[in-house]
Amino acid sequence: MIDADGNWTDGQHEAIEILQACEVTIPALHGEGGEDGRLQGFLEQLHIPYVGSGIAASAIGLDKHLTKALLSAHGIPVTPGITVRGADLTDTELVLQQLKAAELEFPLFVKPVNGGSSFGVTRAIDPVSLEAAIADAAIIDRHVLIEREMAGREIDLAVLEFPDGRVETAPALEIHADPRQPFFNATAKYDSSRTRFSVPALLEDGLAERLRRTALDVFEVLGCAGLARVDFFVPADGEPVVNEINTFPGFTPASQFPRMFAAAGMSYAKVVDTLIRTTVARG
Repeated sequence: MIDADGNWTDGQHEAIEILQACEVTIPALHGEGGEDGRLQGFLEQLHIPYVGSGIAASAIGLDKHLTKALLSAHGIPVTPGITVRGADLTDTELVLQQLKAAELEFPLFVKPVNGGSSFGVTRAIDPVSLEAAIADAAIIDRHVLIEREMAGREIDLAVLEFPDGRVETAPALEIHADPRQPFFNATAKYDSSRTRFSVPALLEDGLAERLRRTALDVFEVLGCAGLARVDFFVPADGEPVVNEINTFPGFTPASQFPRMFAAAGMSYAKVVDTLIRTTVARG
C-alpha cells in the first residue's frame, strides 16, 4: 500500500477516495487481511463506516487460541486442546507429553491458530502423522492448535444484529460433509457435490435453545457487531462445545450464513439491507 519512500501510490489514493465516498462499506473478505482486524483498522483510520465487528473482536475471532481462552474464562465450553509455538513445534516428544498432561489422545486435529477455510488442518492418528501435521500447520502460522476430535454432529448458528440493537439467531444448520473426505476440509467445503447442509437442523427443543443462547453469549463476550457464524460440535454422548467463530463468514447467496436466514424468511437482499442499516444506526 506504501512505496519504498513511505508514500501512498496513485492507485491507493484512488481507492481511498472511492472508499471515502461511500456511506457504508462491507468488508466481505474471509480470513487474514480481511477478517482479522487489519482492514477494519484501515477503515477506522479513514473514518469510513463498515459492516461487522471492530478491530478487537475481529482479531480475537480469527485467533483460535485467544477465542478459546476468552470463552473459557466466561464459562463457555470449547473444544479441548493445547497451543504449540516456538521451539516446541519441532519437539514431538515434548508435544506428546503436553498432550498427555492435558488428557488428549489420538485421533487429534491440528490446525493453524490463525487461518480459515480449513487450510492447514490435518487429522492426526499417531505420533508420525502428528509431526507432519504440525509442520504443515506451521507453514501458515507459527502458533499451532492441537484439539481433541469431537465425534458427533457439526451445527452452525448465524447471528445477526438489527438496527434497533436486537441480536438474533437464524435456524441452525447441520453440516453433512462429503463422506469421501476425512473431515469437513477445504475440498468438502468448496469442491464437493456430496457435501450437504440441512437447515433447519433437526434438533430437540432444549438443545436448539441451548445452542441459540450460547451463540448469543459468544457474540457478546467477544464484542462482536453486525454478524457472525458460531460453529459447534455436538457429541452423541456429551455436551455441545464451541468449535470457532467467523466474524465475517462466507457471504455468497449459497454460503451457510445466508442459507440460515433464508430459512428464517429473510432474503439475501434483506440480510444485506439489515447489515447496512445496523451500521448506519450504530453511527
